[in-house]
Amino acid sequence: MAAAPRLAHADSRAPLVLDAAARLLCRRGYEGTSVRDIARAAGMLPGSLYCHFATKDDLLVAVYERGVERIRDAVLAATQRCDGPWQKLEAACVAHLETILRDDDYARVVVRVFPSDAPGATARLAPLREHYEALWRDLVGALPLPARTDRRTLRLMLLGALNWTQHWYHAGGGTSPRTLARQFTALLRQGQEPAS
Repeated sequence: MAAAPRLAHADSRAPLVLDAAARLLCRRGYEGTSVRDIARAAGMLPGSLYCHFATKDDLLVAVYERGVERIRDAVLAATQRCDGPWQKLEAACVAHLETILRDDDYARVVVRVFPSDAPGATARLAPLREHYEALWRDLVGALPLPARTDRRTLRLMLLGALNWTQHWYHAGGGTSPRTLARQFTALLRQGQEPAS
């Protein structure tokens, strides 16, 4: 479900409001960000913000939609250029990491804010996240893995590791997001192949 409709005359400031919301939600999380904070960051009065979005939840959903779209588009573009399931998975890991580790507040909100953090928006946020994770189900599902492999656990472990990098990765630390993603994929593949 899309965010609440905005009034036509207010649309010119909506991108400014969304950028401010993404920046604050990324840094402070859902609970730590108020409508007043977002309005102040956007240079407007709190009442004016409601001309754009009826509730804080509507604003979060709009930011989340953009974030999911940015990550999904990057992953789809990267995997379409590859052949082979392991190459596709590696390309997806690279695209995912590069998107959430660059200075993209929208993408980082998707990793920082869980649907359960905003009970009033959970029913709208969860399908967005689920739709993105379906790409990863397909990627992991295509891997030539031993029959005993729990693909769900493997997928969740990989996404968890990728998303957690946002908490410890520092640009300029000697390892690029691309190299790091390739290392993750290599370790995963190595753990699934029989020892020689």
